[in-house]
Amino acid sequence: MRLATYRAGKSCILYDADSLCDAGRAPQTAPRLLAEGFDPAWWRDAGRVTGEAPGRGASLFLDAGDGIEWVLRPYRRGGLIARLSETRYPWTGLERTRAFRELRLTARLYERGLPVPRPVAARVTRHGLGYEAALITVRIPGARALADRLTRGQADDALLARVGAMVRRFHDEGLDHVDLNARNLLIDPEGRVWLIDLDRCRLRRPGRWRAANLARLQRSFEKFGAPEAMAAVRRGYDASA
Repeated sequence: MRLATYRAGKSCILYDADSLCDAGRAPQTAPRLLAEGFDPAWWRDAGRVTGEAPGRGASLFLDAGDGIEWVLRPYRRGGLIARLSETRYPWTGLERTRAFRELRLTARLYERGLPVPRPVAARVTRHGLGYEAALITVRIPGARALADRLTRGQADDALLARVGAMVRRFHDEGLDHVDLNARNLLIDPEGRVWLIDLDRCRLRRPGRWRAANLARLQRSFEKFGAPEAMAAVRRGYDASA
């Protein structure tokens, strides 16, 4: 993975040059793609928006060429602070922006062979004392959220045990996933488990944050009407120690 930066006006983009090549992009076309590829209208005008993910932020699925799809996710604020601005965050330096931190963390885990989407690019656009940002990753073909399987009664104990084993694997690598929930766990057609949305996550030494992650996942299962699912997840988690 070759991370590089590209500047376009007020924006700075951190990107993986190999991802662009894998999407069938010649090196000379990369600057235009990076400059315009974060604009949903640019993709819509080209007829290459293939779908939209549910939830805050309206992530778009994009046809990147050669059978590859990307996910374009703008950063959106929630809660009371969103009344001031849904899209702008305080500026404290480029490398401290949420988009750059998430891309670098995702790239690090991806290179370790962990089941995370391959990062493509992160764009940060500064506006005075604030900034807006967006992230592009490679879409996992055919993957569905665990939340969807839970609500449809399609998550058996074997699958849930694999979820637990995967969470333990990330914990052993030191990943504190601050929003571990059933929407951020994806299951691909082969039954493999993936972890997405690493915004605000970080690598840490072992500590009580692991129990906090699991407690958050338990609350997520309760939200989707499957509180009993956590027992199988914990069995898989403990068996992977």
